Amino acid sequence: MTDGPDVVVVGAGFAGMYTLRRCRMLGLRARAFEAGTGVGGTWYWNRYPGARCDVESMEYSYSFDENLQQEWNWSERYAAQPEILSYANHVADRFDLRRDITFGTRVLRAVWDATTATWTVHTDGGEEVVAPYLVMATGCLSSTNTPDIPGLASFAGELHHTGNWPHEAVDFRGKRVGVIGTGSSAVQAIPVIADTAGHLTVFQRTPQYSVPARNRPLEVDEVAATKADYATFRERNRRMPAGFGSRYPRNETSVFDVSEDDARAELQFRWERGGTTFMGAFGDLALDREANEIAASFVREKIAETVTDPEVAARLTPTHVIGCKRLCIDTEYFATFNRDNVTLVDVGTDPIESITPAGVRTGGVEHELDMLILATGFDAMTGTLLRIDIRGRDGATLRDAWAAGPRTYLGLSVAGFPNLFMVSGPGSPSVLTNMIVSIEQHVEWITDCIDHLRRTGRRSIEATPEAQEDWVAHVNSIADKTLYPTCNSWYLGANVPGKTRVFMPLLGFPPYVETCRRVVDNDYEGFTVGV
Repeated sequence: MTDGPDVVVVGAGFAGMYTLRRCRMLGLRARAFEAGTGVGGTWYWNRYPGARCDVESMEYSYSFDENLQQEWNWSERYAAQPEILSYANHVADRFDLRRDITFGTRVLRAVWDATTATWTVHTDGGEEVVAPYLVMATGCLSSTNTPDIPGLASFAGELHHTGNWPHEAVDFRGKRVGVIGTGSSAVQAIPVIADTAGHLTVFQRTPQYSVPARNRPLEVDEVAATKADYATFRERNRRMPAGFGSRYPRNETSVFDVSEDDARAELQFRWERGGTTFMGAFGDLALDREANEIAASFVREKIAETVTDPEVAARLTPTHVIGCKRLCIDTEYFATFNRDNVTLVDVGTDPIESITPAGVRTGGVEHELDMLILATGFDAMTGTLLRIDIRGRDGATLRDAWAAGPRTYLGLSVAGFPNLFMVSGPGSPSVLTNMIVSIEQHVEWITDCIDHLRRTGRRSIEATPEAQEDWVAHVNSIADKTLYPTCNSWYLGANVPGKTRVFMPLLGFPPYVETCRRVVDNDYEGFTVGV
């Protein structure tokens, strides 16, 4: 052991903050490093107009402290970025977490020393910190993906990325604005930008399915009803496949077991209700192509009904499986394309040739712009981890270990990297769940493990190669029973050129939790525990 912390935590988003809090509860000394100047993780960086959570606010919040649950009041069904960031700051203040966080600091390197059973962590501030345990709370969507478009650096106007938005206000009034990308961030931002921009040009490669959010202010009575028995509400959500949505659970009935009229009525009900529970209308929508096509066709019809120009509607209409890419929820996204000041450019058929000082050239046409926004997503799940030089046993790098795609055991540990833990890493349910539910489960498992090692006098723990290979096979076998791997999505890393295509998240939160419990009950089955 050392005179330094017991645990170094990388990141001060919801995962990092809860890790600090849990370490203190167990008497562990912890220190966190955070690249930003404040807490909040993804909600610190993603300040783009319209940024909002797609999990309901009464569910997208910590459950570990009853007083915290009772004292915080959410204003809307789906909380916007400023409110979520305020909540994160409230948590940091309430539990005095900032005193253990070094802000404005990036971790560059972490090296395992087998002799001392410690990690040496190097920061961009020149500091070296030694600790037995290293917890990577770096987030799944924390490394922005900037496309390698010729001439990008030459653009003379304002250039922004939705995932690294300025902290000061961005003024769109009267400006010619271009948005590259139509993923979740763009779907949220485009209607807001269009309200004040002189003209908005959207460069779309792949059309997106999106369903209405139906966001609204929360009623005092409904908040009080949830808070009256918050524990039961939380437990119902934890039993859901994605860890949320118990108010409108998935209908396990096959769409083919009901009449066409009843199927349409159920889809319409979900559409009017709003939110991602649309895909829970029937139990086989994510499993069977013919069933999926019924839901996909329903959404396509809604697009055609909403967008007045048939040609624009056709270009906005997706043809792939619905749900294989992250399903977007929106506020007037498709209706925005009815505005006179909005133009849709299909770069799927006419790819972007270059960025020029004056704008974007595609199909031989230069679209002149004052501002260009890259809504091009993230190097999801592995990006931030692989940007840090992590060296495990015998100097092996994590980058080399994951050259053929990320390989973990339980999404928590990597063979050859003792005492290294990941919160919501690849191979865990993470991005296919309510992230805070997954974070709490991960952090509690990790900190309980560290506490167990300390109490039993053990110095190290790492996944066995056999358990890791079995787990990777298990994650893929579950995915292969569904339609998720059928399209190029960031779940597979397909949005990042050169990234190995591997389906990274595990489907099914409750079975995962049970597996984690069983591993502990069987004396950390699948791990090697060092003396």
